Amino acid sequence: MSHEAYQLDGQWVAPAQFYAVACDPQRSVVVEACAGAGKTWMLVSRILRAMLDGVPPQQVLAITFTRKAAGEMRERLHRWLAEFAQATPAQRDTELRLRGVPEARLAELSPRLGALHGEWLAGGRGVEIHTIHGWFSRLVKAAPLDLLAELNLPPELQLLEDTEAIWPELWARCLRRIDALSAGRQPEASAPTTQDAALDDAWLAFHAVIRAAGRHNTQAWLLQALHNRLEVFLAEQGGVLADSVPSAAEWDLQWAGLDHPRQALARSSVNEHFWALARAQATAKPGSKAVKAGEAVALALAETDLAQRMDALLQALFTKDGKGDARKQLGDAPELAWAQAWLHDLRQACAQQDAHALHRQMVTLSRLMMDEYAAFKRERGLADMADLELAAARLLSDEALAGWVQQRLDSQVRQVLMDEFQDTSPLQWQALRAWLSAYAGAGGGGSGREPLQVFLVGDPKQSIYRFRRADPRVFEAAKAFVIEGLGGHLLACDHTRRNAPGVLDCLNRVMGQAHAEGAFPGWRTHTTTSQDAARIRVLPSVSKDSADSEADDGADDGQADDTGESNTPWRDTLRTPRLQARTTVKAVEAAQLAQAVAHAVRHEGVPADEVFVLSRTRATLALVAESLDALGVPHVAPDNTPLIDTPEVRDLVAVVEALVSPRQNLALAHALKSPVFGVDDAGLMALAARAAKAPSATPWSDALQAWAASGEAMPEALARAAQLLSAWRGLAAQLPPHDLLTRIVTQGEVRERVLACVPTSQRAQALWHIDALLAHTLEMDAGRDATPYRWIRALRQQSPTLPARAQAGAVQLLTIHGAKGLEAQAVFMLDTDPLPPKRASYALLVDWPDNAPHPARVAFVQAESAPPPSLAAPLEAERLAAQREELNALYVALTRAREQLVFSRSVPSRASSSGAMSWWQRLVASEAIDPQGEAMAGQGTAPGLQTPRAAMAELAELAVLPALRTKPADDTLAADAEADDPHTRLLGQAVHRALEVLTVQPMSARSEALVRQAVVSALRSVGLPPPWQADAEARTRAILFAPDLQPWLDPQRLLWAGNEVALCHEGQTLRLDRLVARQTDAGREWWVIDYKLNAQPDALLSYRQQLRRYIAAVSHLQPGEPVRAAFVSGKGQWLPVDALG
Repeated sequence: MSHEAYQLDGQWVAPAQFYAVACDPQRSVVVEACAGAGKTWMLVSRILRAMLDGVPPQQVLAITFTRKAAGEMRERLHRWLAEFAQATPAQRDTELRLRGVPEARLAELSPRLGALHGEWLAGGRGVEIHTIHGWFSRLVKAAPLDLLAELNLPPELQLLEDTEAIWPELWARCLRRIDALSAGRQPEASAPTTQDAALDDAWLAFHAVIRAAGRHNTQAWLLQALHNRLEVFLAEQGGVLADSVPSAAEWDLQWAGLDHPRQALARSSVNEHFWALARAQATAKPGSKAVKAGEAVALALAETDLAQRMDALLQALFTKDGKGDARKQLGDAPELAWAQAWLHDLRQACAQQDAHALHRQMVTLSRLMMDEYAAFKRERGLADMADLELAAARLLSDEALAGWVQQRLDSQVRQVLMDEFQDTSPLQWQALRAWLSAYAGAGGGGSGREPLQVFLVGDPKQSIYRFRRADPRVFEAAKAFVIEGLGGHLLACDHTRRNAPGVLDCLNRVMGQAHAEGAFPGWRTHTTTSQDAARIRVLPSVSKDSADSEADDGADDGQADDTGESNTPWRDTLRTPRLQARTTVKAVEAAQLAQAVAHAVRHEGVPADEVFVLSRTRATLALVAESLDALGVPHVAPDNTPLIDTPEVRDLVAVVEALVSPRQNLALAHALKSPVFGVDDAGLMALAARAAKAPSATPWSDALQAWAASGEAMPEALARAAQLLSAWRGLAAQLPPHDLLTRIVTQGEVRERVLACVPTSQRAQALWHIDALLAHTLEMDAGRDATPYRWIRALRQQSPTLPARAQAGAVQLLTIHGAKGLEAQAVFMLDTDPLPPKRASYALLVDWPDNAPHPARVAFVQAESAPPPSLAAPLEAERLAAQREELNALYVALTRAREQLVFSRSVPSRASSSGAMSWWQRLVASEAIDPQGEAMAGQGTAPGLQTPRAAMAELAELAVLPALRTKPADDTLAADAEADDPHTRLLGQAVHRALEVLTVQPMSARSEALVRQAVVSALRSVGLPPPWQADAEARTRAILFAPDLQPWLDPQRLLWAGNEVALCHEGQTLRLDRLVARQTDAGREWWVIDYKLNAQPDALLSYRQQLRRYIAAVSHLQPGEPVRAAFVSGKGQWLPVDALG
């Protein structure tokens, strides 16, 4: 183990000395440690050492930032105490040595370590382990009532965690207040009509902003202010909010004394300069650009409206209608250089003045919104996270109040420990620093209390929560405070026990190059304890040619031809799904990655629960989840998945909605089709027909009960639904939501019916969704105002997320933020080469300098791509901070993997214009990965995985990933090689596309209308005119309905089937029209099917050679299994090729 990975106060030390200082509860310490260095281990070990030194558990305060982290910290401490109680003396001595206990104290502390568990159980008080907001909440609830009143906080506050849920109501309140000011006024009015100038300003500001930004953008802008309400409030208190965007005169004194910079155009001195320019340009060569520019300047000076005069001058001397650069080739007159420079300054000054005015108007509107928000919270006894932070900062900054609160809590704190300190916000640090400052200096500070020891641990390289106001600069400020104010020590560690050397080499390469470029300051090369072998692999890049673009999807949406008539048959959008022959690039990438995961689990022996799939967004993870479902690979839903987005929860909500809203036919139809009742299409259509025949638009619920009461024969599933719904409707009026749901789940046999409907791999997850809904319902709003109707509304508005959960034997789908603190054997990284995000519009810029009590500016920015000049520098600083956070996220993702990293990308649709490098570009540029990658190959099937179909012994799958790339021109699928007529080639493509859609449908679903719709869509996608429709339909039907072809075209008779299957073989990209697996008496058998329009394709040597390559490719991927091939002619003939010549 390298000693040059551990530092104590800037000096290299041995690991034992490092951990001795870190775990010593008599020292204040700041630890900056890399991922996998054991930060939480050090923190909990320090708690253990403090308890060994006699510190009561309740006097130890440990703070982290998520409930999950707090729970893990608590669980580890309790587990250690129980294990040490059962350990032998020698084992306890070993554990104490690891935690830096000197040999001389082992005899004293070893017996005490074994007794700690019993003492803790007998004492009844535990270590205070909280999230930072949880601790703030406890402080505030213990605060004096007069202070709470001063802070406008209710004595029994209820925490409002999600402001998005209340935004519609808050926006409505704001509009009502604006409407109240509008009586008898017109938007153009400028004179005050009320005695409250602020209200008049709000009325004028609202209409001015609506004109400038539109209603939708105004609402979005105010919502940004609400999300950043803490910064807005502090900037207002600090007196900087209104002036965060200075006027043009404040920005540049040359515009002083003017209401608007363009008024300078009325100055005679300015006009004289421009007339001089016009005269000078007139002397140039006749007809030249210079002469034309001079004439344009003269015409501009004739304009009486100053705004029009400015626009005309800019157009005369600048490109892009005055918005671009100064025009060239206009001569070298001194007046020209002055005019262009002055107009450039004027243009910037006008932008500054307009931004200043718009910012002031938005400040006025945000004040009105904040007033309404405060009233909303006051009326309902609510407080949000910002209220807690402000109140805690106020409490902890007052020594007397802080001591009083601590006494009330009976928690005189002697040890403060904070995990993940890089996620601290400036205000949170201010609150903590104000409290800890009382202990600064010798002897515990001026209070005379026992000294307080502080332990802060974190890693600025893992700071990825800027959207929650986390600022890694706070870590630097905290380091200085602990070292200088508390006499503490600084520890730094770049040695991990997690990552294999190969993984760490990848990390060191990419981060080292970023550091060399100046993009990742503070980086130090990492070392590792692990000796495991590593594998770094890259999946084939997915390009737009690998999948239908979203534009192709629009071909089915009734687009009109040149005559204005739509060629697409009419589709009942409520009953007939839109056909999509292909899918988006992201979906193809997700499917490819899912195949890689399945291969790793089934053929490489990687346990499913040792696989992470990481992505920036849940949307791409949802695509992976769909593909894993299709492959039968168990997985846990992506972290932060909304509860209402799970199918089991949607089904139960539909049942309850049908009970409380009997006229909601759609909700009842959803409930009836769900596994709860299992009504088939025929039963549902029969119910709809009965409801239609009844007088006066009878709701379906009434029609269902009338049918059941009539005694007429009805489907068994409908009869059961009628009986249960009738009983539950009576209970809905009496029981709270949780009890009602429990009855529905129990009496309706919901769990059993769901398990019967879902694949084996999804069963545990489905049950988890049901249980999570029941648990959330029990906790919702503490049971207040609990009615089924309010329950439905709250569930949809608040959108609670599924609780974090690990499932044995299941792949974990995680965002980068959700993966923090976790590790796995294999990590698959999805979407590593996205386009950089667009510069934001209608945004809020927060500029908060280090150690400042409040932001220096909080500015409303209409467009970050064209900011006023005074905000250019702070916006550039924000851009650089965002790029650094993007590198931090890459660091977090890479360091989750112990042994394997697999990278996936889809080729961006266009080049980045921002200059920022994506993860993929950095990995390739630093040679951390080979863009061609190592192929994922293997054979054999891991036991224990069951397929979605109970009838199959195993899921037929390709053993390696298809190389989803653009197909070479000489291997074009949809065209016959000898077809010189371009229309014939396009016809072949259209038939292929139609078959691609139709062959995924079972035989029972292949109606004439469906065939016609698929053909029309395919013709449109390849650009063939309508006259070709009859020929395309005839050829498609000939193949689709040929009796001899059904064993290979009916998906219900196959183990596996794929259309347009792309494979990489011997360095070439091949694309198979259709590849299927059939079950025979001898076992599984693969068939390569090639569609050809001509009558005897098997007679052509080139075609047979093509099939030979296809068979060789599949045989290489499925060794030991028979692979056969056949042509399908345009007449529907089945032409197997057994002997290829």
